[in-house]
Amino acid sequence: MVEKKLLAKTLPVLFGFFVMGFCDIVGISSDYAASAYGWSATMAGLIPSVVFVWFFLLGVPFGLMMNRIGRKNTVLTSMTVTVVGMAIPLLHYDSVTTLAAYALLGIGNVMLQVSLNPLLQNVVTDERLLISSLTAGQVVKAISSFAGPFIVLAAVNWLGGGNEGEWYLCFPLMGGITLVSGLWLLATPIEREHRGQTSIIGETLSLLSDKTILLLFLGIFFAVGTDVSTNFISSKVMISRFAYSKEMAGLAPQVYFICRTAGAFIGVFLMTKIAEINYLRLNILGCLAFALLLAFVEDEIFDFICIGGIGFCCSCVFPIIYGMALKRHPAKGNEISGLMIMAVAGGTVSFLVGLASDYAGLIGGLLVIAAEIAYLTYCAYFVKTV
Repeated sequence: MVEKKLLAKTLPVLFGFFVMGFCDIVGISSDYAASAYGWSATMAGLIPSVVFVWFFLLGVPFGLMMNRIGRKNTVLTSMTVTVVGMAIPLLHYDSVTTLAAYALLGIGNVMLQVSLNPLLQNVVTDERLLISSLTAGQVVKAISSFAGPFIVLAAVNWLGGGNEGEWYLCFPLMGGITLVSGLWLLATPIEREHRGQTSIIGETLSLLSDKTILLLFLGIFFAVGTDVSTNFISSKVMISRFAYSKEMAGLAPQVYFICRTAGAFIGVFLMTKIAEINYLRLNILGCLAFALLLAFVEDEIFDFICIGGIGFCCSCVFPIIYGMALKRHPAKGNEISGLMIMAVAGGTVSFLVGLASDYAGLIGGLLVIAAEIAYLTYCAYFVKTV
């Protein structure tokens, strides 16, 4: 009976991770937006920036807001913002409203990422079960990321009658899923957490005066940047080099997300045998090699392998760096978490990838990704682990 009650409370929270994965739709949807509006690669690269810049601006403030209104209310607020944003293109469809929809998707996602993992802790109090539940949440998010191209295709073929110009209908489709998730959570009774001591923004940001925390903060920034940038450019590699259609090119980000999910699962087991810092260094070197090979080797199958290889090797970089930051100041876990969510703004680097692609060709964009990974290599070898 107790297990059934726990499951009834856990499932709606886990379903929220599916909504969290909607940010990853920016990669494939940017191809359709660029085609619809005649955008350059630079302008298309602005789409992930419009989504992820809010993590830098609002990550810490939303964390402090959560202390006041509670975790569940913050999650529900995030879903309300997302639903409103996803409805905008239905009212009027043009480049401005499209960017507004992406912006609200990003703002809602910041709130969701800040509050959803802590909310799961309200439901699952057993530490052993909590770790499994958090892993399950990341799996659900990965499934959502993998489903992104299918959501766009469903919008085009199912809602739009096969007209690529109707791609924007993926927004209300995501809005509908978010609405179901929010109503399910709203109907689920979850005990509110006790309020703790509330920090101020200045106290949180002051942690960056610790050089190790600053190094790890930038590590998260460029880890997310590498993730989003590779997702963003992967389909464009196949379109530019091998004349793939947009539908066929959607296979590239799917390969990326499949390999990223596989890497996360395998990493959980390998890190019980290998020290985290050694596993980080091993993966970063592999990631850098795959990125450089992708930039300079033009072979259809090999490029797919490189895209998947980057996904596999990057899969555990974020949690390892995140964990290292928490271990640095265990007593300031909430503040450290706020900073790390703020660093998710690294997804805005995709704008530089698009800009470099316009001015230096596809290789230029890929070398920007290689430069991000080069910093991660520096971080892996020179960060203090104690």
